[in-house]
Amino acid sequence: MSLENEISTARKDIRTDDYPMSIGEWSSMYEAGELDIHPEFQRMFRWDENQKSNLIESIILGIPVPPIFVSQRQNGIWDVIDGLQRLSTIFQFMGILKDEFGKTVPPLCLTSTKYLPSLEGIKWNEGTKRSTLPDEIKRIIKRSKIGVSILLRESDEDTKYDLFQRLNTGGTSLTPQEVRNCIMVMIDPEFYHWVEKLTKIPSFIETTCLSDKLITEKYDMELVLRYIIFSQASIDSLKKVGDVGKYLTEEMEKIAKDKDFSRDEAYHNFKKVFDILGKNLGSDAFKRFSSKKKRHEGGFSVSAFEAVTAGVRKREEKGLAMTDISSIVSSLWEQADFIEWAKSGVNASRRLWHTISFSRNYFTK
Repeated sequence: MSLENEISTARKDIRTDDYPMSIGEWSSMYEAGELDIHPEFQRMFRWDENQKSNLIESIILGIPVPPIFVSQRQNGIWDVIDGLQRLSTIFQFMGILKDEFGKTVPPLCLTSTKYLPSLEGIKWNEGTKRSTLPDEIKRIIKRSKIGVSILLRESDEDTKYDLFQRLNTGGTSLTPQEVRNCIMVMIDPEFYHWVEKLTKIPSFIETTCLSDKLITEKYDMELVLRYIIFSQASIDSLKKVGDVGKYLTEEMEKIAKDKDFSRDEAYHNFKKVFDILGKNLGSDAFKRFSSKKKRHEGGFSVSAFEAVTAGVRKREEKGLAMTDISSIVSSLWEQADFIEWAKSGVNASRRLWHTISFSRNYFTK
């Protein structure tokens, strides 16, 4: 297919519209339930009070605010693809923002800004004249316009997930997994909560032993996805993996949409594997083993996580005894063919199929 034909075909899958909307219109749509900003996202987008206050200052001063990207569902409701922080800040300041449980979020109290230091302590409605935003300023804000770019419902369904990833990768504070989490919520909130539930299993927490920073960045959810995806992937498919992050996202989307994927069975299998590792190795499960010192040492190793879980899962599938798991994991680190690919600096896409294939065979000998 020529470039011209590829462009023509792709453009047919995308239908958009653009026009300005007043903040009053945005807030009315939100309160009417016609605008979904996915409250689950609020835990992932991290704006501090100064950043929020600077946005309100910009609106008051008439400084243009970047447009909001939305996707229109078949029922006409808009999903926010890009602009959650801006809209959430505005709605929180106006006192109408709801959390994921439907409760009103405490109203935003502004801080001093560069051009408007008197905004310090100001709220939309405080009850006292001194700390409440004057009515004339409220009207200025409500009448201020923010452009909207709409991905119309005639567009291909997968386009909005691709657009969300493009708009929220690299230039935002989101980690790659937080972007995936947002896509999960957009596809199926229940799937997102199911993955989150797996991260709370005690044996998973014990064996991965992640830092608070990694948990804040949702790396625990990435590990859950790595296990679910890699444990059922064929070696042939792993050989074809290019960008691992892209592969995780694409496979996650497939599983989230798959009506035949048994979440109960997957939960049971996940818990069984990590309970086995927790019982036999505890926090040493995914640390390198030193043959010289006869002990596990160092921090969490993602290559160990991928290989060890794949091996234990394959061994469990074959109904083999689990009493010697500790010694099998230790001896894995004495195998030259494994160490060569598990060492730091090896490209992840090249590492995957080598270590997982080796581990599946080694654990079932």
